[in-house]
Amino acid sequence: MSETVIRVGRSAPVLRSFADYLDGEQALVQRVELEIVETVRGPELVIRPPEAPEVRWPLDDIRVVPDQAGKDVLMLRLADDPVSRLLVSDEEARAIIRARCPNLHQRPPVKKRARLLAWSLGAVASVGLIIFVLVPLLSDRLAVFLPPEGEKALGDVTFEQIRTALSDNEFLPVAVCQGRSGDRALAVMQARLQGKLDLPYPVSLSVLDHKMVNAFTLPGGRVILFRGLIDAAETPDEVAAVLAHEVGHVVNRDPTRSALRSAGSIGVLGLLFGDFAGGTVVLFLLNRLIDATYSQDAEAAADAFAHQALADAGVPPSALATMFERLLEKGGDADGIVAHFQAHPKLGDRIRAARQADRLLEAPASPVLNDVQWKALQGICR
Repeated sequence: MSETVIRVGRSAPVLRSFADYLDGEQALVQRVELEIVETVRGPELVIRPPEAPEVRWPLDDIRVVPDQAGKDVLMLRLADDPVSRLLVSDEEARAIIRARCPNLHQRPPVKKRARLLAWSLGAVASVGLIIFVLVPLLSDRLAVFLPPEGEKALGDVTFEQIRTALSDNEFLPVAVCQGRSGDRALAVMQARLQGKLDLPYPVSLSVLDHKMVNAFTLPGGRVILFRGLIDAAETPDEVAAVLAHEVGHVVNRDPTRSALRSAGSIGVLGLLFGDFAGGTVVLFLLNRLIDATYSQDAEAAADAFAHQALADAGVPPSALATMFERLLEKGGDADGIVAHFQAHPKLGDRIRAARQADRLLEAPASPVLNDVQWKALQGICR
């Protein structure tokens, strides 16, 4: 038999029922009588413990406690009382309370908004300081002390992951082009550009059989050219200019710095937002390495290195500008070399700088490859 006695008045239903009550002061569940009464202040829920003074809760101030697993019990609290609880299990009583308490699901007002806003802004600023200042600073310092073997291992692993990611067949990675005469031509170009450079580790140069018009550098001295880049070039000097830029990134260890910055940023975000690791980290790092979105200073330094290396090798630095201009005229490739070299600074400024760098030539320029070698390089993937 139900414990609820409902009296319907002229304006709204009333109830008399029983529930379980915790007053927040003692660890004791009390069986209490409930009644909704009309007062001059408005309707109130009267809670009558068996051996204590009655408690009155204005219906406007009653709130439901959210996220409760049991659906057969309505857990209530008073808006300004964080500890006391009322557990109503009778179905009819729950229905009346839901009908008569207008603010049952209203959230409590946010107190001290200004202070909360200040703390929020401070937290955002702190995260920004860590990600955009401290992480890059520590990454730059750490990159210098990493052993070359560790960088090379990271570059090798990432290289294989990139081959798989770019392939249309998940079981067959993008092929590495290995034409004998083409390899010899590539070695001639590399030797002429590097000369007697003091590199942190040997440059490992590969060509991937992919139509992407791109080139990038991985940690440990791995420089990757795509078949699409060689196909887009009209002279070997243009390929050499791009290669010189990538060697500049090797000299400055920019890929390792970028990878450390990305990993550090992901680590900070992981602490804030939960697990942000695994496959997401791999994809994020691959994207950063392929796009080579290094900092403005890193891109400018790689450009300056390329200008001087080309001039020292007797190749006009303006070949880099010519490559840029041709790709821009053709519309470029949104995922290719134009996007790659638009990282920073503006491409127009880089074109002008490359043309002005021809003044660095101390002797008449000569093609980096002869016609036979150039033809062999163009056919390296065939």
